Amino acid sequence: MADNKNLATALDATQYIGVVVGNEQYGIDIKYIDNIVKMQRITRVPKAQPYFFGVINIRGEIIPVMSLRIKFGKEPDEFDNKTRILIIKPEQQAAIGFIVDEVKEVINLVDEDIERSTGNQDDKSFIFGVGKHDEGLISLLNIPAVISEKDVKE
Repeated sequence: MADNKNLATALDATQYIGVVVGNEQYGIDIKYIDNIVKMQRITRVPKAQPYFFGVINIRGEIIPVMSLRIKFGKEPDEFDNKTRILIIKPEQQAAIGFIVDEVKEVINLVDEDIERSTGNQDDKSFIFGVGKHDEGLISLLNIPAVISEKDVKE
């Protein structure tokens, strides 16, 4: 009987890709992930927002790339062999790349494991909740807010 409960829980779970940005761990709903690519040469675009590094070419598609570190007000990116670009494809929008320090694992979370954010503090708008995972916590990204052109007030 316990196996049926675990199966039902697994079917009800949402999968997130666990990523590291700076010294924080974040989760991105897997439904938004189109591809994960190694860091590559990024072509600069003049007069772009400071967090937009430029564009890359993936299979003939030009994709803008943003630094989550800079978007979140953290220290500048340091690229190494773990650095990745997540290609995000939101519904009804063009793809965008997120630079992350490291991709960790796929995490399954059920609603009971997620504490939803309340209130609308400007600094919390990128996070819709916090998930409990393996004795730790993971901040869950609100993808539409992250890709919004509106900057968070400082």
